[in-house]
Amino acid sequence: MHDEESEPKDPTPRPASRRYVIAAVGGAALGALCLAAAGYFAVRSEHAHARDEARTAAQRAACAYGPTMASYDAQHLDAYFASVLDGATGDWKQEFDATSKDLREVLEQGRVVSKADSVQCAIEKSDENTATAVLVIGQTITSAGTGDRPRPGQLAITLSLRKIGDAWLVDKVSSPLLPSS
Repeated sequence: MHDEESEPKDPTPRPASRRYVIAAVGGAALGALCLAAAGYFAVRSEHAHARDEARTAAQRAACAYGPTMASYDAQHLDAYFASVLDGATGDWKQEFDATSKDLREVLEQGRVVSKADSVQCAIEKSDENTATAVLVIGQTITSAGTGDRPRPGQLAITLSLRKIGDAWLVDKVSSPLLPSS
């Protein structure tokens, strides 16, 4: 009979112990991989959400700016010029400001009154700081040229917008009826 206490114990781990160690290390690696993937997808989701919010804000700004551009009265042009310039920046602001004197003269001589009736607008492309919007504005125009009778009209424009601080401002305006700059 052997005394179990007197037998030396084998210091090498049994095969079952190795499997537990391998499983634990594999589980930890898998957990770290899952955590990294979750972080990656959370950042991507946050970035996509920020782009969507920027797109929505740019569209709201473009849709609001359309009637600002298309509604004016030759007898109240100072308010019109101020509101157009308030929503402008960059090239468009400089261009509009530079041509406003000539525009004033033409509108006053023609006794032009324009009222935006409807605005359809969509964002063509955007990111978090820039956007391009396409607008079709239905308007009613009264002038010396229409015999002082209201006539329907339509204006199609493309606006380039830039986010400055928290505001989306129009940087460039183009239209099939306007010369390219």
